[in-house]
Amino acid sequence: MPSTEDLRIFLWVARLSSFTRAAEQLQLPRTSISNAIQRLEERLGARLLQRTTRRVQITREGEELLERCERLLDDLDDIGALFQQGSQLQGRIRADMPLGMAAGIVLPRLPEFLQRHPALQIDIFSTDRRVDLLSEGFDLVVRAGAVVDESLVSRPLLTLELLNVASPAYVAEHGLPTTLDELPHHWLVNYQPNPASQPAAFEYLDAASGSSLYVPMRHKVTVNNSVTYNAATHAGLGIAQIPASRARAEIAAGLLVAVLPHHQAAPMAARILFPHRRNIPQRVRAFADWIVDITRAGAT
Repeated sequence: MPSTEDLRIFLWVARLSSFTRAAEQLQLPRTSISNAIQRLEERLGARLLQRTTRRVQITREGEELLERCERLLDDLDDIGALFQQGSQLQGRIRADMPLGMAAGIVLPRLPEFLQRHPALQIDIFSTDRRVDLLSEGFDLVVRAGAVVDESLVSRPLLTLELLNVASPAYVAEHGLPTTLDELPHHWLVNYQPNPASQPAAFEYLDAASGSSLYVPMRHKVTVNNSVTYNAATHAGLGIAQIPASRARAEIAAGLLVAVLPHHQAAPMAARILFPHRRNIPQRVRAFADWIVDITRAGAT
């Protein structure tokens, strides 16, 4: 029977397609990674990975092992947690979420979660772009908008109402549009978290058809995450569409101005996404439950 440690190392190498990146993530020497894969292949009598100077490619036998390996290690983690004193959760969680959510909601309250589960290690990455959960080694990601990859397991988080806003400085310089026809003469803060996304456009929900429609607009700046999107909006670089909870507070404080309030974008669903697996590890489920609790508490 192969050791669980060698199987975990194989899992990381297969996901990342790299011995070097797996060594970095596991904080092990590269020779330890190579030796573990060699032991595993000798024990199983099969070539699991094809190595070249440029890349690592999984073989057919490796793919079969990978599928079983993920289930086995997840089950072992759950079994181990059941018999730990006080059902203590152990292991590492790799999560990716928007920067605003990580900095504004999750990290300020993370000490209380880790106080409950002191044996956990949590790696939090912050991007708004689409990520490949398997190849990049994430246990979960939080994203708003449509789910592109149907193989992912999706858990609803909350629904975000969006409002159109601009800064007082923008309105002072460019005026306030009162109809959709005026928008092509205005500027938009162009939000593009992923390469080759759609052209810059103002989105609104058409009441008659119930469909989202788009008005193409000019833009001076393109940003790829929520924090720079907010900064560009406050700097007067264009009209933006942001979550209503924050927009209303900033409009009331005079920091932002409402724009075309009768032409709002469709509400956007935020979800927690998991890799497609038979079982989600107990530690990952606990972290996802906690994210749901603190996010929904903050939205009420």
